[in-house]
Amino acid sequence: MNAETHFKGWAKPGIVPPGLAAGVTADPHETLDAISGHFRLFQLRDGHRFSTDDILTAWYGTTWCPAARTALDLGSGIGTVGMICAWRLPGAKFVTVEAQSDSVALAKKSARYNGVTDRYEIRAGDFRDENILRSAEKFDLVTGSPPYWPLSDGLQSEHPQKVACRFEVRGSIADYCATAAKHLAPGGFFACVFPHESAQLARVEAGAREAGLIIIRKRPVVFREGDPSLVALFGLMRAEDLPNWFRGQTWTEPDLIIRTRDGKIHPEYSVVKLAIGFPP
Repeated sequence: MNAETHFKGWAKPGIVPPGLAAGVTADPHETLDAISGHFRLFQLRDGHRFSTDDILTAWYGTTWCPAARTALDLGSGIGTVGMICAWRLPGAKFVTVEAQSDSVALAKKSARYNGVTDRYEIRAGDFRDENILRSAEKFDLVTGSPPYWPLSDGLQSEHPQKVACRFEVRGSIADYCATAAKHLAPGGFFACVFPHESAQLARVEAGAREAGLIIIRKRPVVFREGDPSLVALFGLMRAEDLPNWFRGQTWTEPDLIIRTRDGKIHPEYSVVKLAIGFPP
């Protein structure tokens, strides 16, 4: 692969994957987009596209579980979170689970393009299905970018791929917590993103509590300086892996601001992007 080394003055970090030499190409209804370093991601032109929420979930999980040897991504969609994590954890083995066939097909193409198929297993199905994940399978890091809304809570996109990414077609935040708790290795870390307003925050807290998880840290995200935090990043661990005195507390980190009041990328978010192989 004859890869460009720079983009607008930014030096692309990381390994150079096989790329198109792996025998994959973008169909007319698809795009092939930069993700981390030289990695790229196949997406539908008119379907679900990766978002800031996905990017931040991958960053948060790999930042606070940097030594993960095994990782699981739940409801993995087109593979955004999993692929960024795979770029940041080059020695780790991955399992991702996704129910939508279109998204699974795109993720498989991206895995081939990025040269990770030997350590990146993509399973098609609903992660709540007992046949998808064996009870003995345990992971150091579990990630998830759950849909935010029940089906009854708003207008749905005409594209089924977008509907499942935004609305709870196959599981809620409680299901993500329950599955993560079952498959975390001792001392493992579960990272997810979810709305931060009070009613939605209560859903995260209830899901964690029911699953025997402790929210050990959270990072509210502000998309424009001065606005309220619409979502937050959550880091959870199993209660049984923590001392008793630690289980009743959550460290709330300072807001992560995406854009300043004048619309520019915030300096901290610029360095977050650099850390996951994005131009600042």
